[in-house]
Amino acid sequence: MMSRFPMIIFIHFIPFLLIICISATDTTAPASINKFREAPKFYNSPTCSKLNYTSTTAICSNNNNNNALAVHVAMTLDLAYLRGSMAVILSILQHTCCPENIIFHFVATSSADNNIKHLNHTIANSFPYLHFKIYPFDDSPVAGLISTSIRAALDCPLNYARNYLAVLLPNCVKKVVYLDSDLVLVDDISKLVATPLGEGAVLAAPEYCNANFTSYFTPTFWSNPSLSLTFANRKPCYFNTGVMVIDLERWRAGDYTRKITEWMELQKRMRIYELGSLPPFLLVFAGNIAPVDHRWNQHGLGGDNFRGLCRDLHPGPVSLLHWSGKGKPWVRLDANRPCPLDALWAPYDLLQTPFLLDS
Repeated sequence: MMSRFPMIIFIHFIPFLLIICISATDTTAPASINKFREAPKFYNSPTCSKLNYTSTTAICSNNNNNNALAVHVAMTLDLAYLRGSMAVILSILQHTCCPENIIFHFVATSSADNNIKHLNHTIANSFPYLHFKIYPFDDSPVAGLISTSIRAALDCPLNYARNYLAVLLPNCVKKVVYLDSDLVLVDDISKLVATPLGEGAVLAAPEYCNANFTSYFTPTFWSNPSLSLTFANRKPCYFNTGVMVIDLERWRAGDYTRKITEWMELQKRMRIYELGSLPPFLLVFAGNIAPVDHRWNQHGLGGDNFRGLCRDLHPGPVSLLHWSGKGKPWVRLDANRPCPLDALWAPYDLLQTPFLLDS
């Protein structure tokens, strides 16, 4: 089996241009000028049962064993964030025992069909053996529901695509891991997928109950008893929506896309929260999710890109590193101003540059 631990860290220095609407950061590079290297092929270990998967369109299978074996991963995908997405894919394949059993579901805005073609071509070229499908996302209805937040980057409609996974993905996909594009895994994703959701939870995520939960909502929300009672009989805690295990069957049965949308519609009429796509998730799910060990979301590593703040790891073991926040590792590496932890992202960077010599 091919080694899953790269031996060489390539650090690239290419200036990035500013793009207005991106998934979760304020600065990035236009991926249309980027070229990516082909990743090595990863094979299942002898302990894995092989998934009978023959084409990128055969997501569903009548073979129940196939459906049980598949690990479904969902991510948003766009040109601005493609470099980060490629690193996520590579990190997952390198660290799982059964890489051939993973199926990726990418959601991309349908407002730019040429971009979807480019994204499909780029993914297929770098990962020729990857099982994946790109789903067009009509962001026009969502755009009308977005209210201005404290950061313009949070207002990009693609940030809200995670609300619609149960609608976009076929019904045969019953459980999915949703991941942001500014992270890497250093552990087997099958362990995360195996998170028990219990009898009633729709999703699982690491919770952070020490955070000031009230700060995510406005005084208008807390002063209105009919709104603040939303959290009655619940112990709401902050959780980061960049890493979630979602039971899509329960989501569909509970019509949770509609419930999130209703909160967004109320936000347009009377401002009840400030932070983009996170608060509607907190309103619907906080206090009612299955817990996940914090090792699966060492978040906040992006710190504050404007101030150049570097963050340390939280105490404890690490299975997933998440550069949430303004600072992204590829931006800081290219600017020759990396934070120490950015060196942990660099081995998964597939960007091909003039400075990278063929061995």
